[in-house]
Amino acid sequence: MRITCPICGERDRREFYYKGAAVALARPDPDAGPEVWDEYLHLRANPAGETRELWYHEAGCSAWLVVTRNTVTHAVLGAELAASVKGAGA
Repeated sequence: MRITCPICGERDRREFYYKGAAVALARPDPDAGPEVWDEYLHLRANPAGETRELWYHEAGCSAWLVVTRNTVTHAVLGAELAASVKGAGA
């Protein structure tokens, strides 16, 4: 699998560290109730098909990316800097 880093260009996925679904960028407010935090931490969707995920470019520029990927075909559909993505839900 190849991921195109917006800074470094196309690279092998072994240069990256997978973090999980990009819903981590839509973290609840610290004062949100326990139900909100329980849902955020434990009740995430696990879809088959197109998802948005957080990847860290460990062997490159050290940037966090939001990668759009198809979990069925493993096709990478795009990547963007996580810093430029607001509320990147999966």
